[in-house]
Amino acid sequence: MEQRTSIDVAASPERVWEVLVDVERWPEWTDSVNSVRPLDAGPLVVGSRVEISQPRLPTGRYTVTALDPGRAFTWEQRQPGSTVSAHHECAPLPDGGTRVELRVVMSGAVGAVVGRLYRRLTDRYLAMEAAGLKTRAERTAG
Repeated sequence: MEQRTSIDVAASPERVWEVLVDVERWPEWTDSVNSVRPLDAGPLVVGSRVEISQPRLPTGRYTVTALDPGRAFTWEQRQPGSTVSAHHECAPLPDGGTRVELRVVMSGAVGAVVGRLYRRLTDRYLAMEAAGLKTRAERTAG
């Protein structure tokens, strides 16, 4: 099961990326996240782990599985019977802005069931994160 949203941001890809990878500050710009706690020191790299607390969801531990600096990263939470992958991508627009795509993929026997149960909440959280990221990057752009 895959869910996604995209939004155009009137800020450079570099600025959007800067906001996006400062994961500890996500609770400042989206109500879909209560806290993000890095479990490893330093910037995000493949293998970095974080603990994420979100309203109405169990706290999850995610590991960065792919990273293209300045462009995209993916982190995953694996449990018996399910994998949740969250993809975050920034692409430059001709006008100097950025198109952001956020995508959540739930797979595995349990993941498919949980994905259906949480479909509306996931859609709402993706929209909140996109809007919050846009506001934060545009407000501090320049």
